[in-house]
Amino acid sequence: MCGYAGYVAGPKKAAVDETVLTAMGHAIRARGPDDQGTWLYPAVNLGFVHQRLAIQDLSPLGAQPMASASERYAIAFNGEIYNFLHLRNELKQLGYSFKGGSDTEVMLAAFEAWGVEQTLPRLVGMFSFALMDTIEHQLWLVRDRLGEKPLYYYHHDDSLIFGSELKALMACPDFQKAINPDAVALLLKHNYIPAPHCIFLNTFKLEPAHWLRFDLNNVQQSPIKQCYWKPDLDWDSQLTQESLHQTLESLLDQVIADQMISDAPLGAFLSGGVDSSTIVALMQKQSRQPVRTFSVGFNVPGYNEAEHAKAVAQHLGTAHTEFYVEAKDALAVIPKLPEIYDEPFADSSQIPTFIVSQLARQHVTVALSGDGGDELFAGYSRYPQYDQTFNHRRTGLAKQLLSRLPSPAMAFMTKYAKANQRPLPLALIEEKVTRYKKAFNSDNARDFYREQVSFWQDPCAVVKGAKPIPYSLDRVQIRQDNISTFQWCDINSYLPDDILTKVDRAAMANSLETRVPLLDHRVVELSLRVPTTLNMRDGLAKTPLRKILYQYVPKHLIEREKQGFAIPKAEWLRNELREWAEGLLSEEALAKSNCFYPSLIRQKWSAHLNTEHDYSFHLWPILMFQSWYREYME
Repeated sequence: MCGYAGYVAGPKKAAVDETVLTAMGHAIRARGPDDQGTWLYPAVNLGFVHQRLAIQDLSPLGAQPMASASERYAIAFNGEIYNFLHLRNELKQLGYSFKGGSDTEVMLAAFEAWGVEQTLPRLVGMFSFALMDTIEHQLWLVRDRLGEKPLYYYHHDDSLIFGSELKALMACPDFQKAINPDAVALLLKHNYIPAPHCIFLNTFKLEPAHWLRFDLNNVQQSPIKQCYWKPDLDWDSQLTQESLHQTLESLLDQVIADQMISDAPLGAFLSGGVDSSTIVALMQKQSRQPVRTFSVGFNVPGYNEAEHAKAVAQHLGTAHTEFYVEAKDALAVIPKLPEIYDEPFADSSQIPTFIVSQLARQHVTVALSGDGGDELFAGYSRYPQYDQTFNHRRTGLAKQLLSRLPSPAMAFMTKYAKANQRPLPLALIEEKVTRYKKAFNSDNARDFYREQVSFWQDPCAVVKGAKPIPYSLDRVQIRQDNISTFQWCDINSYLPDDILTKVDRAAMANSLETRVPLLDHRVVELSLRVPTTLNMRDGLAKTPLRKILYQYVPKHLIEREKQGFAIPKAEWLRNELREWAEGLLSEEALAKSNCFYPSLIRQKWSAHLNTEHDYSFHLWPILMFQSWYREYME
């Protein structure tokens, strides 16, 4: 696991400066503290910098940037190619030879043998890379199928800057920091900024399963963009519970065996839930030694899964380490969040994810994670809830009449019809009503789901100068039923832009590589063929994973209400974090950033403090933006 960056200085600019590249690499040094390398190509005024975290082939022969044998290609690569030994044997039969044992060298040979577009479907792994073709003078930027590894780029006039994290781009003098208000509105809507958008203007995140190709003879020209992976979304009507079980377990055994290959110490995150417990159980099945497992917990009712993780670890016989998070631990991490997440990011489980990564890094360099199970096998409790709501959204005369009333009138009626709503200002009730009306009037499950998972219903009314812009959730294909459509929405946006972003940055800030077996593209392709009736049986979700897990772990250790992996932020904002939050949400602080209309924000903050209503999900993105603004813009 590593980090990289680079830039192209246009024809009117000075030559690429190696000291600038060094500074860009230093900005993301935590991604790869073991070594730094640079590569210059004066013919098109291009430079790469690479920060190495040595995992495979720890010798200098695995160092990057790396050039191919013919020197046609040069690469800066972040990730792991799990089937590189198979590809290496194929390439040897074609006459290629290798100096070292890295997957990077194999990728370069594959590009020479088969071409870039033909090689990508052959790669099994997680990857983000910049590849220079010195013959065609083309720069390729490529991201893996599910978006495990990040890739940012800035393209404006004759400047092109790219890298693993935004802070590397900001270290380049050609980068212009201008806030994109439309992206801020999306942050308020979802607590993350969906790809391809970014907090800065002229700056983008490359979408998963896409490549970009720039012609460096004319860098001002728009690049060619293409999606290289489009899985089949049709269900397999021939699948049975038994055949699915056999296929899935066999595939996961293979995937986990590949992902346990490492020249550095390896372990796993364990929450005690279905996903992580399945991964750890299959790891322990293949390991001769106790697998190192790590979990964090809270001494707050409803938030502590550490005790369940400990019980699973004891049953499986892992070497388990746990840590209980107190408010003081969260307070210690909060000042680091703008640097860790160098774009505003507001999933508050970023804090325990950082802490468990910090814990794991004290013992291992690589950790496997159970992320992806909820999206692939319909595990979220919101799926059946929203399915029922969507199917019954237009039943009942009262609902139909109310849906036709203007939102202010509905809000006024609601305020005085329900006593428990009275402490809330009318504007906040009207916002709740707007959510209901949008959901009620949705024509399809995708649009309904997009509104249900939105926090601020009209963020453009809160963010100065913002307007609605299209993004990934607007274009998701409608699938066979509501629940599979909800899953596909999450796979296209929430998974890469929230879950995987959170894990990548938290782990990389601790120089820890994370691997996600459930997101092997073959597992994903299999999951997309599974009908909802096989995923959800007898009132339980993720049946395919449970069927595997219960061969190794008793049901009673697993079957309980899901608690999630987040800090008790609603309670902490009223107590331990109150002073910190007030400092960022004050009239003065909001005026200083000059990005928001303060009125509704202040109302939510007051209602959160003085009523039982939980507005922490609305307030956290404002807090994360404000703290980010102080770090990077003041």
